[in-house]
Amino acid sequence: MTEEFHRIRRLPPYVFAEVNKAKAQARARGEDIIDLGMGNPDTPTPPHIVQKLVETVSDPRAHRYSVSRGIPGLRRALAGYYERRFNVKLDPETEVIATLGSKEGLANLASAITSPGDTILVPNPSYPIHQFGFIIAGASVRSIPATPDDEMLEALDRAVRHSVPKPTALIVNFPSNPTAYLADLDFYRKLVAFARKHEIWILSDLAYAEIYFGDNVPPSILEVPGAKDIAVEFTSLSKTYSMAGWRMGFAAGNPKLIAALTRIKSYLDYGAFTPIQVAAVAALSGPQDCVAEIRDIYRKRRDVLIQGLQAAGWDVPSPEGSMFAWAPIPGRFRELGSVGFSKLLLKEAGVAVAPGLGFGEHGEGFVRIGLVENTQRLRQACRSIRHFMTEHGGIAPTTQQAAPLPDSQPAHS
Repeated sequence: MTEEFHRIRRLPPYVFAEVNKAKAQARARGEDIIDLGMGNPDTPTPPHIVQKLVETVSDPRAHRYSVSRGIPGLRRALAGYYERRFNVKLDPETEVIATLGSKEGLANLASAITSPGDTILVPNPSYPIHQFGFIIAGASVRSIPATPDDEMLEALDRAVRHSVPKPTALIVNFPSNPTAYLADLDFYRKLVAFARKHEIWILSDLAYAEIYFGDNVPPSILEVPGAKDIAVEFTSLSKTYSMAGWRMGFAAGNPKLIAALTRIKSYLDYGAFTPIQVAAVAALSGPQDCVAEIRDIYRKRRDVLIQGLQAAGWDVPSPEGSMFAWAPIPGRFRELGSVGFSKLLLKEAGVAVAPGLGFGEHGEGFVRIGLVENTQRLRQACRSIRHFMTEHGGIAPTTQQAAPLPDSQPAHS
């Protein structure tokens, strides 16, 4: 009884724990920490959504169990969003399911479709649930490059030819967390053709669909003809409507995958609290001015952060989407590694960031910086970082691109 449980043994130590512990200790000492480490939206949920929640929660009939796949009106609202935004028609009965955030949906679908020993293809670096949802389910994970280009497609081809057993599923996430890469529709066309040819499921995480800053508007993989034959896509209200704590997300696409997720969820939960689902309908079907306003807030924060870091001597690429900057560790600090550098930045500058190692071993050499504070606080963070750089004798040239990602090494197996 002293041995670790089997599934827990497959999970590595929590990389963010050291930084989180140091952050808590600093705050306990009364230090002012600017926390840019977690992707936790700080803007309030739009008033009309909150009003609908308050209105519905006062009705005792809404206090009973809901249904795990979501109330019909919510599934219709999500289908309406896809038709307006992507010109994709969905059947609310067979091609849509509500989830308790996209993270829960991804993890439960992994459990539903995975057999022990299956090989799953996951970008590295990537949001942790993308690989650990499948690792918990008993699969082996094979890393592929995280960039939406020919390098990823070539790695997928090698993986199919050399993996035993043949891969059964592929995860993609654009705009991506943590790297902020965007994919275009032409890339999705190639990806869908490849997956259909080799009979590989695609799980697309589109949580940042509405957080983009230029003319490159993120598409849905479901826009590609035939995509619903092999793909399911996860979306979330967390960032689009600043509803992170409400835990409302969706899966849409292939009916077989939706049915599998529906069945496993029916054993595990009764769905989100009905007033939250009703408020989610108000979000998807109501005024959409708030979406553009939230996007503009993140764009202004991005500009302040990137300009401030560049003035401090830290050359960080400007993200085209998501709510993060993927920052190469400044040259003279690279030997510390992402965890060591994050701890030093916290200690000496009072700024918390997320170490890249937490997103996969190929995230080493980077830190993720969240656009989760107002512009005043971001300017304060940049001033502190500039002082930190000066104290350490300036800054050596940075390397903005990670080393090539070998596709032969699994993240965990």
